[in-house]
Amino acid sequence: MNRLFHFALSPFCRKVRLTLGEKRIEVELVEERYWEQGADFLRRNPAGKVPVLRLDTRTLSESQAICEYLEETNPEPPLMPRNPDGRYEVRRLCAWFDDKFHGEVTSKLLYERINKKVMGHGYPDSRNVKSGATRIKYHLDYMGWLLDQRRWLAGDVMTLADITAAAHLSCLDYISDVDWNRSATVKDWYAKIKSRPSFRSILADQVPGFPPPLHYADLDF
Repeated sequence: MNRLFHFALSPFCRKVRLTLGEKRIEVELVEERYWEQGADFLRRNPAGKVPVLRLDTRTLSESQAICEYLEETNPEPPLMPRNPDGRYEVRRLCAWFDDKFHGEVTSKLLYERINKKVMGHGYPDSRNVKSGATRIKYHLDYMGWLLDQRRWLAGDVMTLADITAAAHLSCLDYISDVDWNRSATVKDWYAKIKSRPSFRSILADQVPGFPPPLHYADLDF
């Protein structure tokens, strides 16, 4: 049985889940309290991070590495362009969201509002929350600029760049921290990717004590 050890509101886990869904690879989802650093989990990934994918006889970690492995071993439907320039742009945008967006926004909003309480790490730091709420506007504007020139973030077809961005934004949408009125272009893009079959399990996520807003699972939000 293929298994994905994950945390429901981890954008990196959601990135892998969406990729698996697009590739139509079935896995059993195993909720992992990775912050407890249990011995079994550390044997699976000594880095102590999720996601960890158990696929056939392999144990894979690090979301970008996992997704590119899945792309190479299951090339249909493609999530990476065939040409080097296209692959570069997808990887650049994946890094943008996994590094810059995560550092400036996800970690400041999601981790402060949800993760701290779930992990027993205290109360939200209002300075971080304010910073994240300010910086997300810049990122939404950048996405809008990209989408004004392209059908999808990295070009004319959906790629891993769109999956990565949607993984982060879906976590923030769960806590109502995305102003979808800021850009009609970004909202239309998200509605398009949110309607894909691979997104269904994401929209069904529930974190005990933190119910999602009514619009979260609404495809016509």
